[in-house]
Order: sequence, then C-alpha cells, then structure tokens
Amino acid sequence: MWQPDPISLRLFIAVCEEGSIARASEREGMAAAAVSKRVADMERGLGTQLLIRSSRGVNPTPAGDILLRHARHLMQGVEQMQSDLSEFSSGVRGLVRVLANISSIVEFVPEEIASFLQTHENIHVVLEERASSEIVRGIAEGSADIGICRDFVAEREVEMLPFRADHFCVVVHRSHPLAARSEVSFADTLGYEHVGFAPNVALHALTRRVAYENRRTIRYRANVTTFDAACRLIHLNLGLAVLPAEAIQKYQPLYDICAIRLLDPWATRQFVICVRHADQLSSAASKFLAHLTRALPPTDSSQ
Repeated sequence: MWQPDPISLRLFIAVCEEGSIARASEREGMAAAAVSKRVADMERGLGTQLLIRSSRGVNPTPAGDILLRHARHLMQGVEQMQSDLSEFSSGVRGLVRVLANISSIVEFVPEEIASFLQTHENIHVVLEERASSEIVRGIAEGSADIGICRDFVAEREVEMLPFRADHFCVVVHRSHPLAARSEVSFADTLGYEHVGFAPNVALHALTRRVAYENRRTIRYRANVTTFDAACRLIHLNLGLAVLPAEAIQKYQPLYDICAIRLLDPWATRQFVICVRHADQLSSAASKFLAHLTRALPPTDSSQ
C-alpha cells in the first residue's frame, strides 16, 4: 500500500493543475521522468489509475480527483504547520489562532488582542475573519483555537461560552421615510429596499427567517460583504440595512446616516466564544481565553 509523502502529494497536485507532466516538472524544478515515476509508483501502490494520459496532456480519473482533494487539504495542513512552527524561531513562545465574525472585529476584537499582547509579548495571535457558521465549523475541525461569533448558529460539537451582547438597529439615509422615527419594528422595514449580506452571514439568515415568520419577503437592492460598503450604499440612499448599533457608531460621522432603535426582542444578540475543549487548549490559547473572559460585562437578558 502506498504511503503518502509531501513530495509525492505536491507533485501530483502540480501535475493535475498544470495538466501536463512536462509543465509540472518545470514548475517543481524536477526532471519529467522523475515526476512520471512518482505518479506511476502512486498508481502501483494504490492499485488504481490516477491519471488519464493523452497527447493533449493528463486529467485526473475519479480516483485521481479524490486524491487531489485530499492532497490539497493535507498540503495546506503541512504548510500551516511549517508557518506555525517558524514563528518560534523568532522568539515566539506561543501561537493562538482566532476566528471572528465581522461584527466582533469592528466592535472589540482588535482591542482585545492589542491589550492581551501588552502583557504577553512572546505570544503571537493570528486573526482571521469568517462568517459565524464557518467559525463554528473551523473550531470543530481544529483549524483554529478560539472562535468569536453570533449565538444563533448550530453548536456542531463545540463548547460555547456566553460573551458580550450587542444590539441591532435599522440604518437609513437622513431623507428616508423612516428617518424621523426613534424606534421601529423589523416589519416596518419590509416595505422598503434593503442592503443585505452574503447568504453565509448569520444576520442574513436571521432576517430572512424573521421576514418569513411575518409572511413577508425582503427586497434586496444590494448584497455586500462589509459594513463600510453597506453604509456607503445607505449614504447614497440606495436602501436601508439592519446592522449592529455598536459597530455603526464608527461609521455615522463619516457617512452622516441615521441609526434607529429596533424594537424586536431578537434585536439584542449575544456573542459567544467557541472552543473544541476548553480544558485541552494550549497554554497560549488558555491565556488568551482567560483574557477574553476576565470581568465580562453583564450579558443583556432581553433576548
């Protein structure tokens, strides 16, 4: 039985991506005969054909497609391992990988990391933005140590610790018909065009569900990926959006837009911290978790 090794996997990926053993050999700086032998050894060891060879080049067989998918995943892990370990050669004594959604990044995560690093200079914290659903999946699969996301996502075999609360509001242009209101319900917004977010964003799923419960649909003028883009569209009176009030405070002076209190009970939401197993975190990750959960502000119970 063939035993996977990084060199063979890298070469197989190159052959599939280039569609040619000759081009793959040039890309990897290895003789074409050596690349061809590696692939032949893999096929012999696995007992199945991995490539369809023709005068036009090569294409993976169904078995080759499966190997290619796993090879890419494994090589990403190897590259990540090399990157993580290289940090220690520069004096780093710990590494924490954090996944966070855009709301938490705009509202508080950078400040939390900065304050942590003031007392833990030899710990390296790597932050990556993802949608809440992808954060839970990433923590469950072990691609990061700590996740910060919304509370309305499936738990997916991770521990969830209550964290901070924030509050959704309706953001409109100053000339919008709702601009004179001090508070509105979500149902009040459904007669107007919305600026929405990508389908994998938790807020998108939440607002669509609430609209469905009201037997209404949301009319989207645009779908964007950042709060800044949403505020720019609102500034040009191209729609309204449901956004976290705490995050919008940073954009109001820049875009001169109105934030209206949202009356619905679900408008107050909870952030949660996700970990696979809190008692199995590395020393560095445990210290960062303790930093996040120190003297937590009281959570808002009006959900």
